[in-house]
Amino acid sequence: MLVGYARVSTQDQNPDLQLDALKAAGCEKLFVEKASGAQRDRPELLAALDYLRAGDSLVVWKLDRLARSLKQLIETVELLESRSIGLRSLTEAIDTTTAGGKLVFHVFGALAEFERSIIRERTKAGLEAARARGKKGGRPPALDAKDLTAAKAMLSDPEITMEEVAKRLKVAPSTLYRHMPGGRGGIMENSQ
Repeated sequence: MLVGYARVSTQDQNPDLQLDALKAAGCEKLFVEKASGAQRDRPELLAALDYLRAGDSLVVWKLDRLARSLKQLIETVELLESRSIGLRSLTEAIDTTTAGGKLVFHVFGALAEFERSIIRERTKAGLEAARARGKKGGRPPALDAKDLTAAKAMLSDPEITMEEVAKRLKVAPSTLYRHMPGGRGGIMENSQ
């Protein structure tokens, strides 16, 4: 039996293209997920894996719909293999139930991992070059020195809670605690 799995990354995206291809390939049962590939918790994928039986094949439109990393992809294929279940990718024309399909799968997976590594290296080099020119990366801190002074002043009043101060500064309490370890107690220790 062919079991199809389709995934789109956001709620706004439409899986129809994938579903049409999976139906045309002969999938009798379809599972559809609207979740980022980076998420480990994908209930529809788990349901598809639970539904599959020995001799079945899991069919995806493209390998990146199944996993985000080579490691995750290989783990999934090894799990399928251990249960005598095949994997077919329609776009890459891969079928792990054949020897040639297994080889092509590993080559494609390695190339995808290589591409991600190159992107990471370029990003790292770009950030280092920017830092060398005096530019800072990342987003600005949620609280500046003036905000912290105001927070300490408010917290000198025992009637005002950390949560109230955070609300007035329009930040989450966790942000305030991150900037002021120990909370009110930390302020009192530092002022002595």
